[in-house]
Amino acid sequence: MTVLYEGTHDGERYVGFGTPEDATAEGATLTLYPLGDLDLRAEVLAADGDSAALTAALAAGREPRSIPADEVSFRPPLLPDAIGDALVSGFMQTHNVKVDASTQSQPNWFFKGLGDTLKLSGERLRAPRGAVALTEEAEIVLVYVTDEGGTPQYAGYTFGNDLTDIGRFKRHAGHLSYAKLCDAGVAPWLFLGTPPSQVTGQVAIERGAEEVWRGTFTTGTKALHYGLRDMMSELFSYEGLSHPGRVHYVYIGADRASFHDGFTIADQDRIEIHFATHGVTLTHTVDWR
Repeated sequence: MTVLYEGTHDGERYVGFGTPEDATAEGATLTLYPLGDLDLRAEVLAADGDSAALTAALAAGREPRSIPADEVSFRPPLLPDAIGDALVSGFMQTHNVKVDASTQSQPNWFFKGLGDTLKLSGERLRAPRGAVALTEEAEIVLVYVTDEGGTPQYAGYTFGNDLTDIGRFKRHAGHLSYAKLCDAGVAPWLFLGTPPSQVTGQVAIERGAEEVWRGTFTTGTKALHYGLRDMMSELFSYEGLSHPGRVHYVYIGADRASFHDGFTIADQDRIEIHFATHGVTLTHTVDWR
């Protein structure tokens, strides 16, 4: 599986390839290729899912540099420079464990924000001051780049934390749109392949120096009640979403979270989500004020 990531060092943009473990290991040094004036999103579209061709195109004629990982500022995958060219959204109650008599033929879709909603590991997740009860949601995130003809093209997947005001939604199901207007955690690694059938991992929540909740999760296409292709084709049938050049980050739903165990996240709690099957860890502190 090819994994692509982008970052900046001394004001220059670079792209690299490798596993998340390689990039996050203590003392890691990365082999990076300068992007210069290259349009990374256009190159991803041109490769049309061919990881080998994309790797070759990004490395061609560019002298690689070895740079310590702790000197690189990573970026969300394929994030456009203009905040408004990125749209963060998702689906709710998609997993088999959440199916009940009220389950609809198509899951609820929600808008979460623009590009500045996405926060990398170590950054803070903002929640509205009037939030009722917050919960983490460990999720797969699909990344689409809209081509010149206005068709969103699948680029790959990454992982995220869809911080949600679950309390507001439970109080009034019609307030889903408000419940989702919190920041979203996202990993910088773009996995260039089909979405995984199964992802397992653990969540730990700390308050001060004390761990106050721990749990496990299972996600992936096998865990979904809905067909992923049907979900995405329905979403992108709405032409208003498909402006050429726009990048979509689509959170496809979560397994049970801490809220379902009777736990509520507090201001300044620290959430660590470890996607064990893929070597990805996201850590965020919640700002709820």
